[in-house]
Amino acid sequence: MENNKNIVAIAISPAKDAHLRNGKGFSLIEIKEAGKTVELLRELNVDIDFFRRSKHKVNIEVLKKLKPESKKTKKKKPYEFKEKKRTPFKPEVEKVKKKPVKAKKVTQEPKVIKKAPPSKKEKVKKEPKPVKKELPTTKTTKLTSLSGLGPMTAKKFEELGVSCVEELVNEDPAELASLIKGVSEERITNWIIECKELLNR
Repeated sequence: MENNKNIVAIAISPAKDAHLRNGKGFSLIEIKEAGKTVELLRELNVDIDFFRRSKHKVNIEVLKKLKPESKKTKKKKPYEFKEKKRTPFKPEVEKVKKKPVKAKKVTQEPKVIKKAPPSKKEKVKKEPKPVKKELPTTKTTKLTSLSGLGPMTAKKFEELGVSCVEELVNEDPAELASLIKGVSEERITNWIIECKELLNR
């Protein structure tokens, strides 16, 4: 909306002659005495001077003549009530789930064939029991039976694979002396000679 040019506020100029001139707008004091509000003047696009404190009767009379613009009110249409079509309520029927019937496995029992009892004429032959053959046991003489050969040295011989007198006869005395510490070759040769004497008895 454009400013209303016909409505102009009059003010006194600050010059020496103090002549009347067109002011910037109506003062707040003039608006109060005329019984109007700032909002109304803004709606009518009338200028307002917030800094001027003077008042003039001419300006007050002009403001009293102002009337608010009549707003065009639109006629509201009466509310039409429309009935909604309602669908009839159908209760839900619970579906009963049928459990699948498992087919039973028919297991055939094995047929037991009964043997006829043996007749008196038929003689029952008993199978002979296997006879366990006893293996011939070879007698072995211990190494401790030799003179001067204790259990400690016998263990050393057993670690090398010589556990009895029969095995010591076939061994090399020089080789055994190099493997066993604390036993000389001469001593081992004497034991081998003693072993041969024991076996020849």
